[in-house]
Amino acid sequence: MTTYTVHDKTWCLGCTNFSLLESARQSFQELIDESKGALKKEDFVLCAGIGCHGKIHDYYEMSSIYGLHGRDLATAFGVKVGNPNLKVVSFSGDGNAFDEGMEHFVHAIRYNMDMTLIVHDNNLLSLTTGQPTATAWKGLRNRTAYGVSSDPFNPVSMAISLGCGFVARTYAVDVQDTKRIIKEAIKHKGFSYVEVVQPCVFFLDTREYFTKNLYKIDETTKMDKTIALQKATEWNYEHEDKKIPYGIFYQREKGTFEEAEPQLKSLLDKKIAWWNLKRSFSYDRFVKQEN
Repeated sequence: MTTYTVHDKTWCLGCTNFSLLESARQSFQELIDESKGALKKEDFVLCAGIGCHGKIHDYYEMSSIYGLHGRDLATAFGVKVGNPNLKVVSFSGDGNAFDEGMEHFVHAIRYNMDMTLIVHDNNLLSLTTGQPTATAWKGLRNRTAYGVSSDPFNPVSMAISLGCGFVARTYAVDVQDTKRIIKEAIKHKGFSYVEVVQPCVFFLDTREYFTKNLYKIDETTKMDKTIALQKATEWNYEHEDKKIPYGIFYQREKGTFEEAEPQLKSLLDKKIAWWNLKRSFSYDRFVKQEN
C-alpha cells in the first residue's frame, strides 16, 4: 500500500501541493494494483529538487532522494543507470526545472530515458518568499522593484519542439485528472513531462484565473505534433483573459536510452541491477608474459 510517512506536512495551509500529493499517491497505488503483482512499491524511486515541491519527497513511504537545486533530473538519470528496471519519477518546481536546471531538462528529452518529470509550476520561487521564475508573466512585480521585464518561457511548446515523447499539462486542484495524467506519464515508455499548474495560495493565488480559463483539449489528436504545437502556443504564460489548454498534448513512443545502450539493455532483459551481476576478474591480463 502506498502510504504517507509520519512526518508533518509543512506546506502552507491550503497549499495546492496537498492535492498533487494525493493525486500522485493514487496514481502510484493504482499502477501497483493494476499490475497484479508485477509492480511493487519497492520498484519506484522518487527524486526531488530544492523548493516547496521538494517536500513531497518526505511524505511518501517510498524510496526517494533529494538532488541539488536544479539537479533532480541528473539524480534521476543516475538512479536509472544504476537499475534501469526501476520506475523513476522526478518532482521539480518551475524555478528548479527552468531557472536552475534547464540544461538537464533539454538533455533528458534528448536522451529519452524511461522516466517521468512532474513540474509544480506556480510562476514563483515560493520557498524563498515568491521571486518570479522563468514562467512568470511580463510585468509581474512579486519581490521585484520594477516587475518582470522579459517574456515568459513556454516549457510545454519547447518540450514538444524538442521531440519529447509525452507532454501534458494538468491542474493540481483537479485531483482525479491529475492522477490520470500522472499514471499515463509513468506508463509511457520514454521520457515523459507533466506540467502541473499549481497556484501558490500565499504569494500569488491564481486559482480563480486558472479555474475560469482552463479547458480540456481533445486528446484524440495527441499523435499529431503539428496540432500539439498549435495547442501548446494558444497560451504563452501571459496573464491575460484567454483560454488555457490542458490535458495530454503529445504522445509518441520511440527508442529509449536504455534500449540503445547494450549494458543497460542487458540489465533490462535480465530484470536485474548492476549489483546483481556476477563478475570474474583475473590479474593474468596485467602480467607481462615472458618469452
